[in-house]
Amino acid sequence: MILRAGTLVFSLLLAACGADNSARYLVDAPAAEKARNVRVRSIEVRDVVLPAYAAAIEIAQQDETGALRNVPDTLWADEPVRGMTAALARSLDLGSSATVAAEPWPLDAPADVQLTVRVERMIAGADGNFAFSGQYAISAPNGAVRERLERFDIRIPLAAPDAPAIAKATGQGIAALADAIIATLAR
Repeated sequence: MILRAGTLVFSLLLAACGADNSARYLVDAPAAEKARNVRVRSIEVRDVVLPAYAAAIEIAQQDETGALRNVPDTLWADEPVRGMTAALARSLDLGSSATVAAEPWPLDAPADVQLTVRVERMIAGADGNFAFSGQYAISAPNGAVRERLERFDIRIPLAAPDAPAIAKATGQGIAALADAIIATLAR
């Protein structure tokens, strides 16, 4: 009897510890209005490199002192590197004439270009703006286009200082980055 009661209490404690009522948010970039022609047939998007605070599952924002703090009871719905990489690949695929996929490249023939994105700053700032900056590299092992390294600095006004607005601004930032990359590949 005591063993059963102990097992029941232990099970209830485990269930309480495992309960997660956090709201989860997707990185969802808005689709391009129209696909634009680019000078390559295929693009492999390498895993997006994020700073540690942006790679965490918790959604962070900057407070008035400049400190980065987690938004209470909110998480990204997917692991951030995977979510950002998938959203960028989708935006490039829908917004350009190229076939685009995240690494590992799923087709037998290699992609014409590989895209590497290194994010230096990705934060909902205390100033009411979402700051998204870093650099992207377009490498073309077979010479399909001129290889290049470009910087990006995107600012999106936040509609509110909360997780839904941060998630929306993150998606808008990815869409703006995809737009810049497509413009580079169209030249």
